[in-house]
Amino acid sequence: MALSEATVDSVREHLQATGFKPSHAAGLLRHYYRAGGRFHPPFPLWPKGLLEQVLQRWPLESSLPAARQVAEDGTVKLLRRLQDGRTVECVLMPDYRADRAAGCISSQVGCAMACDFCATTKSGFERNLTSGEIVEQALSLRREAASGGRRLHTLVFMGMGEPMLNLDAVMEAIRRLADNSLGGMGWRQITVSTVGIIPGMDRLADSGLGVHLAVSLHASDDVTRARILPTGRRYPLADILAAADRYQERTGRPVSLQYCLLRDVNDSEQQARALVTLLGTRRMHVNLLRYNPTGVSLQGLSYEPSTPEAEARFVAVLRAAGVVAHGRRSRGPDIDAACGQLRRRLATM
Repeated sequence: MALSEATVDSVREHLQATGFKPSHAAGLLRHYYRAGGRFHPPFPLWPKGLLEQVLQRWPLESSLPAARQVAEDGTVKLLRRLQDGRTVECVLMPDYRADRAAGCISSQVGCAMACDFCATTKSGFERNLTSGEIVEQALSLRREAASGGRRLHTLVFMGMGEPMLNLDAVMEAIRRLADNSLGGMGWRQITVSTVGIIPGMDRLADSGLGVHLAVSLHASDDVTRARILPTGRRYPLADILAAADRYQERTGRPVSLQYCLLRDVNDSEQQARALVTLLGTRRMHVNLLRYNPTGVSLQGLSYEPSTPEAEARFVAVLRAAGVVAHGRRSRGPDIDAACGQLRRRLATM
């Protein structure tokens, strides 16, 4: 078990049992988190042997770097190898501000959601990540950002896996990363994404964490959605948006809706008008995502990104109806930056 799995209480107990003052536990872990999972001088006035004693009990990390790719736009994709040999991806994206960066991390090895346009789903679901394995991704991104003179400013759970199906570990990782006593990122700097697992959305709303929620719609009608997101057969769009309403009401945090535009699948003006009708008077931000092609899907299809003209028409329909919508440019298309691409490519080499 690595230090990323330790809590203040567990470190406090260990220090007391080994003859050190338990009061050093919080400061030691805070130093570890702020240094990106490392210990760098200058150190606080810790008693001689304290750090060595802790590291004998908990190694710095349980996962190791397996691959690193850097795109022309500055996006960095990291592949980390877990103790059982499995691998997991995380991504660092430069912000428009020169001193900031955004991170994207995974919650599972593989994914069971079977979204037909996603590379991760091709390998299926393997297992949940522990809270420490999630934390280590964020800490590795913090180090990566610092090496380029940036600060990891925001973090999204939009990598491999469905966060709501590993919610206990996700919430524990968020507590350690966001709380000012440890990671110090802040609750508002973290976003959890879901394809619309309603029980998880309600649990997260009731957790008191106060993080942002992003819901992956990717279609404006249930028939189209069920074709590209099989989970759509279980949770209709109306029910998912009702859960999003509850999240906004309980947390005071605006929900964002993710919509990946796929050529001739979900990008027509008619589908844009259907999305307007679906949203009604809701005040939710729609992020229109540009697709990174991932090859032949599980259904034997090859999805393509919408043309710039189709994307512009789609945005225009939404904005004309008063919907807050923005097109998000693709990041790192030259480095397998889409979810699961790098992991899958290296696994087949």
